[in-house]
Amino acid sequence: MNLTSLCTRLRRRLRAATAPRRAERPEKPAHEADAGRRADSGSGPVEPIFDRSVLHAIQEASPQGILVVDQDTRVVSYNLRFLELWRMAPARVGTDPAGAGADDSILEHVGLQTLDPDGYLRRVRELCADPDALDQCEIALKDGRTIERHSVGLRGNDGRYLGRVWFFLDITERKRAERELRELALHDSLTGLPNRGHFAALAAAEMRRAQRYGRPLSVLMLDLDGFKGINDRYGHAGGDTVLKTVARRWTEALRKADLLARIGGEEFAVLLPETELEAARAVAERLRQATEERIALDRGALRCTLSVGAAPVQSDDHDIDAALRRADEALYRAKQRGRNRVELAG
Repeated sequence: MNLTSLCTRLRRRLRAATAPRRAERPEKPAHEADAGRRADSGSGPVEPIFDRSVLHAIQEASPQGILVVDQDTRVVSYNLRFLELWRMAPARVGTDPAGAGADDSILEHVGLQTLDPDGYLRRVRELCADPDALDQCEIALKDGRTIERHSVGLRGNDGRYLGRVWFFLDITERKRAERELRELALHDSLTGLPNRGHFAALAAAEMRRAQRYGRPLSVLMLDLDGFKGINDRYGHAGGDTVLKTVARRWTEALRKADLLARIGGEEFAVLLPETELEAARAVAERLRQATEERIALDRGALRCTLSVGAAPVQSDDHDIDAALRRADEALYRAKQRGRNRVELAG
């Protein structure tokens, strides 16, 4: 059963609940508002048992929490999933013969679980005041969950406003998966550092700022010396440990404003805002020295070395790749001149 069919059945129930009653029957379906309250308010004839049972089955089979209120915002119907989502005792819903008090209590109970109770309550009241308003939003809760909410006003065939139905769905796991996918798209899965594409995007923004205001900006290209030999001797697990270890050391040695990224197997790049070339040399030397500290592996400890090429970002560079190419040429010279050294772009 789709949402349209469910809303149609709910409209029927609300029409019955607001029509003049000729006969009262005491039977009450599970999870409905108090039957005595309906009698006091002059609610209409009871729905056929089969139709009512179908509606109840649809509501209980739904993965969404469902709450239905009439035109006076009194609770007409709800399902158990609604109670579970909002961690609410059944006694809180539909047990107050006066009606409004119980419904205000529900609203307050739900609102207090959100990160913005005032904003939540304000939006609910706006929707209740506007029968034609539709709502779809995500609600962040204090316990870390995220709830997706849909709400729509219900009207009879004659256009008369009957009430409003609210649907709530826990999308916490979906949001977590989305965050993980975004992280995988932007970051290296091994070291957690930005990947090449993310580095380029962040560097482009920093380049625009530096070129606009005439501020210095430098880049470093880092390459672990003899990394293939490390993989051959210690295996890929050992190589992964080395990469994670040096990435952590370099991060600790850099400023928060600096940007370190893994752009290849054993190749890394660093963007240094507000840094002239000579100052970039000092940073590169600090990273080189941090790399030399011994790294403990399952098959013993080893000492790694690092070659670095440094280059300034120039005012006529169109993108960061131009500066990276110059830094890469300097890195090649460092390799040619014995490795474990820093070379500046000529």
